[in-house]
This record gives sequence, structure tokens and C-alpha cells, in this order.
Amino acid sequence: MAAEKEATSPPPSAPLANSYTRSDQESAVTADPAELKRNKRMRCLLYIVVFAVLQVVVITVFALTVMKIKSPKFRVRSASLSQYEVGSVTNPSFNLEMDVQFGVKNTNFGHFKYKDGIVEFDYRGTKIGQTNVYEERAKARSTRKVEASLDLSSNGLNANSQLASDISLGIIPITSTSRLEGKIHLMKVIKKKRSAHMNCTMDIVLATRSIQNIVCK
Repeated sequence: MAAEKEATSPPPSAPLANSYTRSDQESAVTADPAELKRNKRMRCLLYIVVFAVLQVVVITVFALTVMKIKSPKFRVRSASLSQYEVGSVTNPSFNLEMDVQFGVKNTNFGHFKYKDGIVEFDYRGTKIGQTNVYEERAKARSTRKVEASLDLSSNGLNANSQLASDISLGIIPITSTSRLEGKIHLMKVIKKKRSAHMNCTMDIVLATRSIQNIVCK
């Protein structure tokens, strides 16, 4: 019986020396100091390149947005007539009082500080009225609204003007022009001179006694 047990017993396991030796060799290769140092240098170089690219992108975006200074816009936003007196075709004349709202639109990332200015209103090249705009500032990326009232009169027109024809058509065209001188202030360090120009046209519609078709360039 003992002989049979010995015959049926499983053979002893093969030695694992070879596998341990192979693992030790792989660990030695993996832990090679020269290879580790080379990989570390490559990673550092990659980080530097990525950081440099990000810096270039940030600087480019900053230069194209924040540091790009544009001239503000000066416009007539709305206008209405508070007093109205218009003559006839045989006796062409007008004396009007207009309430107007101007807008100084500043799209820059710094505020626009402008000096006193004058807005002139013309009828076919002849001055018919003016109003003052006083020194102020338009905040960064905002529009400053300015209210004003002024008189418009045909007293300075010559006898050969087209006023009689315009009255017969029911529309008196007028224009407004101005220029505001000032500076854009960026980060309390950079100051750039800029001007805000106005060149607007509008119609006095006699039938409704209103200002319509305001267009600014």
C-alpha cells in the first residue's frame, strides 16, 4: 500500500529560480538610473514647451482685446421737440426747442475721460443751433448718456434756401456734428489720446411734429 501511495503522489514542484531571476532582471532594467533621468528631462522639456505655448496664447489674447484701444463713438440716441413753430411755404421759417439724448459709447477696457465739447446742428450746411457737452468720463465697456436741450432757428438762413420746398414736402432734414477730445485710461498706467466723432442725420417730420430717421455714421 505504501508503494502505491508513493506511486500516485504528485511530483514535486519545479523550482522557481528561473522566474525569480527574470523578474530581478526586469526590475533592474526598469530602475535604470540613466533611463529615469532621461524620462524626467523629457517630461520637464514637455512642461516647458506647454507653458511657453500657453504664455504666447495669453499674451496674444491680451494684446488683441485688452490692449487694443479703439476710438469711442459719439451718437444721438434720441430726440424730441418740446416747442414747435414752423412757418408756411410762402413764409418759410422755424423756431424749435429740441430735447436730445447723446451717448458716448466706450468699448475699451479702460475708461474714456473727455473734455468739454460742442455739438452743432445744421440745416443743409448752415448752422441752426448748438449745445455744450461738459467734461466727464465714460466707464470701461459702457455708454454714458448725456441729456441736453437747445433751440433750433432758421434766422441765419438766406432767402434762397430750400426751406420752402422742404416745408411743402413735410420734412426738414438736419445734421449734428461734434468731436470730443480725451484719453483712454488703462490700468491707471497707460493713457492714450482718442477722439469721439459725431456725424448724424435726422428728419423733422412736420405732420407728427417729431424727430425721426436718426442715422449716425
